[in-house]
Amino acid sequence: MIEPQVWIIFIALVSLLMAFDLGVFHKKAHIPNMKEAFVTSSIWVALGIAFTGFIFAAYEHHWFNLGMNTVEPMSGEEAALKYLTGYLLELALSVDNLFVMALVFAQFHIPRKYQHRILFWGILGVILFRGLLIAVGVTLIHRFEWLFYVFGAFLLFSAWRMLQHKDNAENDVHNHTVVRFVKRFYPVTRSNYRGRFFARENGKAAVTPLFVALLVVETTDILFAFDSVPAVFSITTDPFLVFSSNIFAILGLRSLYFVLANVIEKFVYLKYSLIAILFYIGVKMILLPLHIHLPIGLSLGVIAGLLLLGVVVSLWRKADVKTEMKI
Repeated sequence: MIEPQVWIIFIALVSLLMAFDLGVFHKKAHIPNMKEAFVTSSIWVALGIAFTGFIFAAYEHHWFNLGMNTVEPMSGEEAALKYLTGYLLELALSVDNLFVMALVFAQFHIPRKYQHRILFWGILGVILFRGLLIAVGVTLIHRFEWLFYVFGAFLLFSAWRMLQHKDNAENDVHNHTVVRFVKRFYPVTRSNYRGRFFARENGKAAVTPLFVALLVVETTDILFAFDSVPAVFSITTDPFLVFSSNIFAILGLRSLYFVLANVIEKFVYLKYSLIAILFYIGVKMILLPLHIHLPIGLSLGVIAGLLLLGVVVSLWRKADVKTEMKI
């Protein structure tokens, strides 16, 4: 059993990094320019990758009993490769979250200088929920191996659903269950009240559009978690590897949003890369109870290759369209 100290240390590290991010990089509400967003995003990605060093050392020397799980024992090299694969997988599946975030912020008319505040507080809820989901999921999978079939089928269904989905910005937000629920108890102000979540309007307590947007982002991430968390179980069921890869991917997502917010529509074929990744992971998960294990190195290559293919095809098609327009 993993010693509780490692969880305390990891949560403390994440809290320290988030406090530093809020207190230094985003001490004042402002609109991050492309350079600032790129630098911040690069730092988060570098931290996520650098954490591989700790994973290797901890599992190689079995610090805090890491790597000694009787269900899935592993060396430092195996753990590092599984962590990197899980991290890239979670980062890839989180890209779809960027489209939803952009939609929510646009529909609620959230100024860009306040968007980071919503994403920051949203991450706290994400950490709590994903931690709970991972703990329950790992326990169930270790006891009921047939759940791999269920999770695999669910991921295949998610891939099909994503392929059939058509964007409808109006319905996605204005008819959102969370919005209707909030309006039953509290009025929603028209003003953002300088980035506050709560305010008093006409002598009554009210919530601002920022708070409603925060709730929508939170509930949307919960829905995405039911895709991404089972997906990483196809890579490993080690709870620390699953949790740490999830959290580092989410931490980097906030900064990545400001890098891609203005250009994400250019990568139109990235959606199909995510569908292919979900399909591959779904099949991989279904094969696990049959004792057919696809190599982790293969999975890492497939995920990275599909992401790169989606980006390259998107840029190529965009350049091709521009050439046709000139002709």
